[in-house]
Amino acid sequence: MNPAEFTTAWDHPPTRRAWMLHMLKNVAGLVGWAGVWIALLGISLETPDWAVWIFLPYWIYSPYRMLIQVGYIPTALSMRRILRTFPWQVLHDVPRGLAEYPGVVGRQYGWFELPNPADPQQRLPLVFTKHYRLNWWSRRLAPRAKPQLKAQIETVWIAGDPRMIGVIAAPTPSGQSPRRFQILDQGLGKGDGNRIAEWGITPDDLERGRRAGVTLNR
Repeated sequence: MNPAEFTTAWDHPPTRRAWMLHMLKNVAGLVGWAGVWIALLGISLETPDWAVWIFLPYWIYSPYRMLIQVGYIPTALSMRRILRTFPWQVLHDVPRGLAEYPGVVGRQYGWFELPNPADPQQRLPLVFTKHYRLNWWSRRLAPRAKPQLKAQIETVWIAGDPRMIGVIAAPTPSGQSPRRFQILDQGLGKGDGNRIAEWGITPDDLERGRRAGVTLNR
């Protein structure tokens, strides 16, 4: 089953299953952190006062973890919008790096360089703009990464438009399903609608970007 043969990435059944598992893990993490917090509170009512000091570090740290878990959920929903808009591209030996990409403004935690759909000779960067859950990718993007780690991202799946936004995934060892979903972004801001016009973007491209959640202010 070639994922690139489907109209959108979401039409690819293994992709839907992988995203649903990704979402389930996000929700389970949130429920787990909150559930343990409540359980320890109940236990503390039945234990000596000194036991409260044992639970205190968890009570302080867990609200922070719950906030992070809550943040994962809208990100996963944004991924779904992109996957429902763009098809997968299966790309090999994509230029990539962990250092900052020249000319990119704003936060970045690694990048992939992709061909411009309007001009395949021109390559454009999409960057990781958030560092959450990037450890897996960072270890493989690092210049001194072990060959067996680098080999795991020699082939990547991309759903999106490098002039705006995309979702990247690494294939499972079987090559049939995606894993490690992450959003890649151009980091577009106010006035960047004029800039991407230089990249040959069309009204249809902009409409697909809008459906994927991209907002451009000219």
